[in-house]
Amino acid sequence: MNLDKLDLAILKQLQENARLSNNELAEKVGLSASPCWRRVKRLEENGVIRGYVALLEPEYTGTPIQAYAHISLSDHRPESIEEFDHFVAGCPDILECCSLSGQYDYLLKIVSTSMASYEHFISSQLLHLPGVQSVNTSFVLDQKKYTTALPLPEPS
Repeated sequence: MNLDKLDLAILKQLQENARLSNNELAEKVGLSASPCWRRVKRLEENGVIRGYVALLEPEYTGTPIQAYAHISLSDHRPESIEEFDHFVAGCPDILECCSLSGQYDYLLKIVSTSMASYEHFISSQLLHLPGVQSVNTSFVLDQKKYTTALPLPEPS
């Protein structure tokens, strides 16, 4: 899908504040309400806009521990990978899972209520999955930058 400068302006505004009303959004990008609404609907229908969320503060949700776990598999058979993927998809503590090239097979972003809870999760669940050979964890000490906004190309 080719994005023109109005599409890019809409996306920029929505990444900054997805709670803008259609009228507010239209005003910010220089459109009237109806064409703005049609463009947003088209962006949603074409999958450019995947969804809208509320970003929560982990402290207030009881999950102050944030970790990145590098996973190495010993077994790369399709059924083992499918079981791993199924476990990841059903685990609310795992926020992200990326398949990697290089030394590790996966990178997981995990939140936890405490260090003891994290250790219990790793030792009693993750390491018990067939094919999981090792978990190498790095804990977040301080978050220097956090954004969900993707960089957008400059309009031509």
